[in-house]
Amino acid sequence: MLNELRPALVLTAALTIITGLAYPLAVTGVAQAVFLQQANGSLIERNGVVVGSALIGQAFTGPGYFQPRPSATTAADPADATKTVAAPYNASNSMGSNLGPTSKALVERVRADVERLKAENPGVPVPVELVTTSASGLDPDLSPAAADFQVPRVAKARGLSEEAVRRLVATTTAPRALGVLGEPTVNVLALNLALDQLALDKAAAGR
Repeated sequence: MLNELRPALVLTAALTIITGLAYPLAVTGVAQAVFLQQANGSLIERNGVVVGSALIGQAFTGPGYFQPRPSATTAADPADATKTVAAPYNASNSMGSNLGPTSKALVERVRADVERLKAENPGVPVPVELVTTSASGLDPDLSPAAADFQVPRVAKARGLSEEAVRRLVATTTAPRALGVLGEPTVNVLALNLALDQLALDKAAAGR
């Protein structure tokens, strides 16, 4: 009996050590040595304080900030755990709305967003991504066109020229990977941090 069990026990112990201990430690070690920022969540710091992640969208509502795509993520209702409430960019509950094109709530929300954006930038087509949520609800990036659409509002709110804000958008635009994969993107958090830094530099120069 023992002779029959020994190979199974030895194999189980060996695989446990290899796949449950050695392999995870090796992968973690390589990640920390070669891909430190990515392995630790692609965190973004400002003056030594973590202000967010390059992978997770945030809610920016002020007129002087670029705003990301809408988010349909939810969280448990503090008043009733059996229900949920809207919690945009909730990283612990990544999801889409699951609302279809016949949903009255979806149509009304999109229509309201379109009208609001048209009022901000009359005569310019509204990029579809600014009124539709992503599948994850956490999309941190915009297309250059969606960022450019918001330039007039941001420039006016901050007392900057549209040209200066467009230059900032251009400098924070990430190109296609390897020059051919994907599309150019603008990280909203990085762009807004650059805006704040521009304001600080401008204030310092005016002293």
